[in-house]
Amino acid sequence: MLKAVIERKAEAVRELSEKLGRATTVVAFDYPGLTVAQFTELRRQLREADCDVTVYKNNISKRASIAAGYDALADTLTGAKALAISYSDVVAPAKIVYEFAKNNKVVKIQSGIVEGKVASVEQISALATLPSRETLLTMLAVGMLTPVRELAVGLNMISEQA
Repeated sequence: MLKAVIERKAEAVRELSEKLGRATTVVAFDYPGLTVAQFTELRRQLREADCDVTVYKNNISKRASIAAGYDALADTLTGAKALAISYSDVVAPAKIVYEFAKNNKVVKIQSGIVEGKVASVEQISALATLPSRETLLTMLAVGMLTPVRELAVGLNMISEQA
């Protein structure tokens, strides 16, 4: 019986380590004090953004993060932590947990992984407050068009003087 328990825990460590290795973003956050309905709502929002949210025992989380090469993350995994994991969108889990934490003060971001590097609370908060991809693309387009517009205005003024 004890051997079966150890094998299940070892499998959980392997599974989580593999998830951490594939993830583009991981956000570790405190959740104690959330009602079941609130946590279910957070899970729904994360799943809609194609993110996983899981709760592992500290020992399993620490061993998996060390196995995946994130020793600094293992140091922050004390107490009850949930992990929001995204394999494609870098910003989604950080933004969703950050926005959810604004309305639910018991949720506190602790640390995470962003594109293979351990990130602090400040770095994850900065990532979460970035404008959306569409807004960033619009800002880029405006920035690229401004010099062309100014050149056109300048050339128009020169042609009117002649």
